[in-house]
Amino acid sequence: MTMMIETRGLCKSFGDHVVLDGIDLDVAEGSIFALLGPNGAGKTTAVQILSTLISADRGEARVAGHDVAREPDAVRAAIGVTGQFSAVDNVLTGEENLLLMADLHHLGRREGRLRTAELLERFDLVDAARKTPATYSGGMRRRLDLAMTLVGDLRVIFLDEPTTGLDPRSRHTMWQIIRDLVAGGVTILLTTQYLEEADQLADRIAVLDQGKLVAEGTPDELKRRIPGGHIRLQFANASGLEAAARILDKVLRDDNELMLQVPTDGSVQQLRAVLDQLDNEAIVVDQVSVHTSDLDDVFFAITSHSDTQKGFVR
Repeated sequence: MTMMIETRGLCKSFGDHVVLDGIDLDVAEGSIFALLGPNGAGKTTAVQILSTLISADRGEARVAGHDVAREPDAVRAAIGVTGQFSAVDNVLTGEENLLLMADLHHLGRREGRLRTAELLERFDLVDAARKTPATYSGGMRRRLDLAMTLVGDLRVIFLDEPTTGLDPRSRHTMWQIIRDLVAGGVTILLTTQYLEEADQLADRIAVLDQGKLVAEGTPDELKRRIPGGHIRLQFANASGLEAAARILDKVLRDDNELMLQVPTDGSVQQLRAVLDQLDNEAIVVDQVSVHTSDLDDVFFAITSHSDTQKGFVR
């Protein structure tokens, strides 16, 4: 497996404030890797180092096979960066913004126009191409911003909170664009304040807290680390409830609802084992559902900050 982003012992301080404290990351080619954490955890600083905007104090970082410190020009040629705030020019039209980026990437006049037309179509901006971004909605501006990033032939894209401030429909549109990019072989490092966004998009997630990497894994792996998941078994009568309670371990029982809760790590194997136990005793279950911890639970459990709201990290 080819790693498109690698860091070892990455450190950065501003004065006496340590922002990154020995961060190790491995991001595979053609994947989405999300960085989560409270404000000040070091997410944006990590992106700035990896995109050559600032230098690390210590440690090593490689992007697209190039050393960030020793080969910054090669790194810049392989990456695109979409920051928290739109970088579009409000005086130029959407089409002119893209043509400007084509010029900056040294594309020929014909190639630049073809690339611009392709991106306007891809990002559903054809009707707005001759209008200035000042007239665009927030979602349209973010789509244009990302389209400008993609004018070059990029292998890695850094998306720093790309959907902040977007309405739910625009956010889902941006999610699909991101999935399409990865399907085409692009590698994406995503920072986000929306836990649902990381859950929906990321192949792997790293959680930063006070400059340290406190957890890493797939969304499901992180959820399974947090207790509270359970299998909910609903029975049609009290005899079925009683029989199941005798053979299953560590259950929570609700006689009024004819319901049992069996602790689970969320795995298919454990669900199958519970159902096999019941089937072997010819115990009929009326309804089965699995409830697992979500990324909100993970975030609250492994970070030291309390200034958070459900579903949103401030």
